[in-house]
Amino acid sequence: MTDKELLNQIYQTILSKRSDYTPYEDLYYMSLEMFKQDIPFAVKYLITLSDMCEGTIQDTKSDRLIVKLYDLHKKVLRAAAPHDLDSFCLYIEWDREAKAKFYYPRRRILRPIANEMTRLENDELDLLVVSMPPGTGKTTMELFNSVWLGGKYPSKPILHGSHSNSLLGGMYSECLRIIQPDGEYLWHDVFPNIEIASTNAKDMRIDLGTSQRFETLEFSSVGSGNAGKVRAQKLLCCDDLVSGIEEALSKDQMDKKWEQYTTDLRQRKIGNCKELHVATPWSVHDVINRLKQIYADDPRAKFIAVPAMNEKDESNFDYGNDVGFTTEFYRTQRSIMDDASWRALYMCEPIEREGLVYDESELRRYYDLPEGEPDAIIAICDTKDKGKDYAFLPVGYIYGNDHYIEDCVCDNGLPDVVDERLAAILIKHNVKQARFESNSAGGRVAQKVRDIIKAKSGITHITTKFSTANKETKIIINSAWVKEHCLFKDKSKYTPQSDYAKMVNMLCGYTVVGKNKNDDVPDGMSMYAEYAQSLVGAKIT
Repeated sequence: MTDKELLNQIYQTILSKRSDYTPYEDLYYMSLEMFKQDIPFAVKYLITLSDMCEGTIQDTKSDRLIVKLYDLHKKVLRAAAPHDLDSFCLYIEWDREAKAKFYYPRRRILRPIANEMTRLENDELDLLVVSMPPGTGKTTMELFNSVWLGGKYPSKPILHGSHSNSLLGGMYSECLRIIQPDGEYLWHDVFPNIEIASTNAKDMRIDLGTSQRFETLEFSSVGSGNAGKVRAQKLLCCDDLVSGIEEALSKDQMDKKWEQYTTDLRQRKIGNCKELHVATPWSVHDVINRLKQIYADDPRAKFIAVPAMNEKDESNFDYGNDVGFTTEFYRTQRSIMDDASWRALYMCEPIEREGLVYDESELRRYYDLPEGEPDAIIAICDTKDKGKDYAFLPVGYIYGNDHYIEDCVCDNGLPDVVDERLAAILIKHNVKQARFESNSAGGRVAQKVRDIIKAKSGITHITTKFSTANKETKIIINSAWVKEHCLFKDKSKYTPQSDYAKMVNMLCGYTVVGKNKNDDVPDGMSMYAEYAQSLVGAKIT
């Protein structure tokens, strides 16, 4: 039996008998022995063993086993720490008070980030871009990654760039605090042979190992004339190169920032230097979004965005025990901020205000439908095509020249489920006439919805139309009609996680500057506008 086969056999033994401590210890020592043959394989089993120790500690009722596994877990993390950033982050904070720990309470969200940073170190990636809301730990993760790499490669400079020296000064101080030999972190346990050679608070430099011209950790703001002053050999870290919304609103400023990045910071790279960007996606013209356009299809580039709120309109960063941000906090922030800033700063969605076709402040709103019967109730359906496309069906109650968008389906779920929802909303509102787009799968959807409505004695007459117009042109030329004639419910009348909220958000997020995540709703409203105008002068029965 080979050593690798023996490792796997021990692993299987733990799975079958979690209460026996001996296999855990055997797996640990066999993993250490495997370092002589295959380091990645050994690290893989150490990481697995770490997870198993943690899981068993949480599940077992044996105090004796808990004590033994607790001590073993620390040894496992110590062995894996030089090779795995997640293990490193857990280990260096091992002796810190629980309330002072940064990484472990936030690990649910930050572990995938740590794993991608490890991939960057393992030469599986060349570029990693991370976007998260303020205060969620993205910069601290960047610093943990830097002191980890600094300990491994003290002779290969790591350069940090940002929009201001004040931000970089805080980063310099935090790195110095982590690597202090008498501090609360266990950095020197991981790298016992690496000492601080020199520090320079004025120029923000930390040299590890032996003194050299270009220090191990360097901090310098973008555009400050970095030629000959700093160098990036192991890693170039760019942390919020854009200072904020005011700078981001200027296309000229974004062009200048891109030039500074390409001619100043990026020119400091030598050899196989990797890049890590940690930033708010303010603008489609900022550095990280231009990089996304360039490297979107590159398998060695990774772009990660974790928004403040998930699809259920709940916080992604509420870790409990007063750590992180609650759903209520984010909902309050959203209510007091303008939509564009909220989306960029908290939802990782850059929006160009000057390019917005529908600004939320321009939408007409209503609380209740007018008294009396509407002149007609109509609908259109922009059917779901494939992938993440949305099926969109708004229901309009017509009173004179005004169209009250009373309800909608805005769903990218499974086709069979969505088709049932489309039929249900038409039946619910007694829609008399509806037009379905017949492009791609539209004809099939229209026929299926017809059959469902007929089986349930609905009254909706469905027609189909094939669209040949340029989508963007159609959206723009019909936007004026929509703004003038369509009214949307007041925000108090629908929940943030509803289809109606999705509709409004997608409508107000469409821009003619840069790429759009999806255009199904603005395209659907242009289809509604054309259909409504085609009915003028005709009698609807």
